[in-house]
Amino acid sequence: MRLTVYLAGEIHSTWREEIKQKVLALNLPVDFIGPMENHDRSDNIGEEILGEQTSAVFKDAAASSFNNLRTSVLMHKADLVIALFGEQYKQWNTAMDASTAIAGGKPVIIIRPEKLHHPLKELSAKASATVETSDQAIKALSYIFE
Repeated sequence: MRLTVYLAGEIHSTWREEIKQKVLALNLPVDFIGPMENHDRSDNIGEEILGEQTSAVFKDAAASSFNNLRTSVLMHKADLVIALFGEQYKQWNTAMDASTAIAGGKPVIIIRPEKLHHPLKELSAKASATVETSDQAIKALSYIFE
């Protein structure tokens, strides 16, 4: 059995590559998908498809519709979602993706430092599991295959 795992979270650090490499080293049958990691492409996709927009608000709205389309399709195909909440970046997209996955009946593992326990308590209560580190999330993923 292979699993497809959607990695939700900020796109500015290498956390996804770290998880992928560790899972590969464990030889787990997992394929990873996730949001568009090219920030400029994500911000400009609306204009690339629809043409130049008349304001920054319309540019963002156009990009959001195509990014939401992409996320919806990929998340629908995922067997599991791992959502990383770090301390360095705003986490609105991560919260939206985790909530969407939970509402859609997808199993969700939330990674969040203890410092974010309080602001994420309701989301954690709805997730399948909440851990504090990527290594703990990998152990949870590995446990599925035992």
